[in-house]
Amino acid sequence: MRETDPGPAAGAPADRLAEVFDLVGPLYRRAQRKVEQDVPREGLSVGVRAVLNLLREQGPMTVPQMGRAQALSRQFVQRMVNDAAERGLVELAANPAHKRSSLIRLTPEGRAAIDAVVERERRLLRQAGGDLTEAEIDSCLRVLSRLLHFLDDVDMD
Repeated sequence: MRETDPGPAAGAPADRLAEVFDLVGPLYRRAQRKVEQDVPREGLSVGVRAVLNLLREQGPMTVPQMGRAQALSRQFVQRMVNDAAERGLVELAANPAHKRSSLIRLTPEGRAAIDAVVERERRLLRQAGGDLTEAEIDSCLRVLSRLLHFLDDVDMD
């Protein structure tokens, strides 16, 4: 019987992390499509939804801060902010820390729109949770956070 090289140990961490990346891409794209399917309800694109949610969770921010937080280019974030502003969902405010970079903040209409989207998403996710335990979710978050941190040096501009 001839011996063959089995290659890397089955289940080696690098191979398992590759499996995570293989799932994250399709998951992200499907989640985007789901948000886009629900656009008629609130009239939000995926990009505007991301900006509104970030402002909902972090409070007023500048466009460069939002770009860094979301790992997106400032130009893309600026377009999303402009779209949201045209719809009356965000407004510009003076930034005491930097005169040339306004703070972007939610309007009451913007807060209502993102709150409705998030609530609808939470209802759907409650169905998806099934029999997952808190420990399994914590483990998933730990792995994804580690991968995200590993890629912190990737320049998005």
